[in-house]
Amino acid sequence: MPSKEPPRRRVPGPARRGGPAGRIRPAPRRTASPRRPAAPGRIRLGNPRPRLRLVSLALTLVMLTFVIRLLQVQAVDAGTYAAMAEKNRYTSHKLAAERGRITDRAGIALATTVDAHDITADPKMFTPGESKAPDAPEQAAALLAPILGADAAELANKLKAPKSRYTVLARRQTPQVWKQIKDLKAVFAEKAAADKAKGGPGANVLAGVFQETSSRRVYPNGDLAAGILGWVNAAGRGAGGLESMLDEELAGKDGSITYAQSGGRRVPTAGTREKPAVPGSDIELTIDRDIQWAAQRAISEQVTKSGADRGYVVVQNTMTGEVLAMANAPGFNPNDIVRANPAAMGNAALQDVYEPGSTSKVMSMAAVLEERAATPGTHVTVPNRLHRGDRLFKDDIDHPTWYLTLNGVLAKSSNIGTILATGQLGKTQSQANRVLYSYLRKFGIGSPTGLGYPGETPGILAKPQDWSTSQQFTIPFGQGLSINAMQAASVYSTIANGGVRIEPTLVRGTRGPDGRFNPAEAPEKTRVVSEKTAKTLATMLESVVGDEEGTGTKARIPGYRVAGKTGTANRVDPELGRYRGYTASFAGFAPADKPQITVYCAIQNPTRGSYFGGQICGPIYKKVMEFALKTQQVAPTGAAPARLPVAFDPGA
Repeated sequence: MPSKEPPRRRVPGPARRGGPAGRIRPAPRRTASPRRPAAPGRIRLGNPRPRLRLVSLALTLVMLTFVIRLLQVQAVDAGTYAAMAEKNRYTSHKLAAERGRITDRAGIALATTVDAHDITADPKMFTPGESKAPDAPEQAAALLAPILGADAAELANKLKAPKSRYTVLARRQTPQVWKQIKDLKAVFAEKAAADKAKGGPGANVLAGVFQETSSRRVYPNGDLAAGILGWVNAAGRGAGGLESMLDEELAGKDGSITYAQSGGRRVPTAGTREKPAVPGSDIELTIDRDIQWAAQRAISEQVTKSGADRGYVVVQNTMTGEVLAMANAPGFNPNDIVRANPAAMGNAALQDVYEPGSTSKVMSMAAVLEERAATPGTHVTVPNRLHRGDRLFKDDIDHPTWYLTLNGVLAKSSNIGTILATGQLGKTQSQANRVLYSYLRKFGIGSPTGLGYPGETPGILAKPQDWSTSQQFTIPFGQGLSINAMQAASVYSTIANGGVRIEPTLVRGTRGPDGRFNPAEAPEKTRVVSEKTAKTLATMLESVVGDEEGTGTKARIPGYRVAGKTGTANRVDPELGRYRGYTASFAGFAPADKPQITVYCAIQNPTRGSYFGGQICGPIYKKVMEFALKTQQVAPTGAAPARLPVAFDPGA
């Protein structure tokens, strides 16, 4: 009998597509069950979504800011920032041009440039924090002052500027000075390292001292020709004399170098842009160093011996106008301007103006001869006194009436005889004044010499209609007009050169960086008097030196014929503005019959011994002329001098 089984539970089969059995019935909707109350003691967490949204917004704004800034830097202001980066990365320095030399006519250096060092410092490195010493500026200043020859307090003040990173302690120091400082720095660096190794602060008060390569102007011959050369200032520019006058040619053109740096040091692998400096031109002067030395020594000795204020000597080539020497006493050393006497600086031979006295009489005689108002043999009766205008004129010495020729008037340097001779230049005194004035101007009086030298005086020569009553009679013998020493020398060179005035020159030419020599322009020439008049004057000037009655016998040179003229003038004191003391002078040329060299000497206010030009300047003329003739290898002519009569017999 079959057993009874429990009925099987029906299990629905898989749904079939397309039939009722394959229909998917929606799941029954769940109803939200009521929240159970939180168990006591549990913390319910907040919803994090608002916070995440806030953080996301903030990050988005930050990223947007960065994007905008990046866009500005890389696109909008790219050029500006690139330039700033370039500026900070690259540094530029000036490449100083080497200043040209000044040489004499033989190429011997009178002024040159040598390597030097500017001593600099970084004041920040002298602060207590950097130097590890509370008084680093004072310690460093005390060490550097003796080496630099500077004031310790001033150096300390320069080092007490912590906001600055650069200061100059001293400019243009010699390599020897920098070596002393460098050696001292090394000593202190070793001490600092040793102290630090022992646990100390390792103070180094000289770590912030550095140097920059520079150049220095040097005058190898000291004070020789200082009045001509001048000097350069602290900036390396010409500040006096030819250094100033020819500064543009001497200075050259500075260059520049730009290179990458990092940490204050040059990056050798980075690119470099360099504009080379162009050196200045060398200047070759007409000066002969040896003649300059002889002239300077002679005038310096006589100024000291005579207790004079100052003196000058000018030496000139009569045929070319070239100045072979121009010496002043007292002088100065352009290597040490700080200690120079300001009154001695400059070129007194061109810048002093004074009344020449009797050396000026040669121009009066030139006018008389050229105008044919008299001849060398014309008789001139010279009284002891001569009344003209509102004055009574006399000669340097009292004398009975002299019976002189015109040649004798010049030989004995008679003021009265010169007044009488120049009175023949016109039918009236006014006309005679105008004629004399025209000759003085042609000789260059009252005009610049043509040298173009800074501070040169043109002298003082009033127009004839403005001459006072006394000037009408004093100007013929050298009072009442003023000149400089170069003008006086040029007058005698004009006579020596056959009556043709050649503008004096100091510069022969320039030599550029390429080594090519460029000669100076030829000087202007002006016919002043005829060759006949010039030769006659030369013969008359020989009587001043060669005749026993002449005033210039101390200027004689054995073996050479010498033409010259003495001068002794009342001197206008520049401080008092009135006559006080004398100006002694002598001018002449040699050989008299074939002139080649002119020498002029003047001494201002001699106070010891003689004050006559023939006595104190005649010997200087002789010394300098002898030396110049030998240096220039001028041989004696050997011809016998012509002897013109000095006096005449009134009874004959």
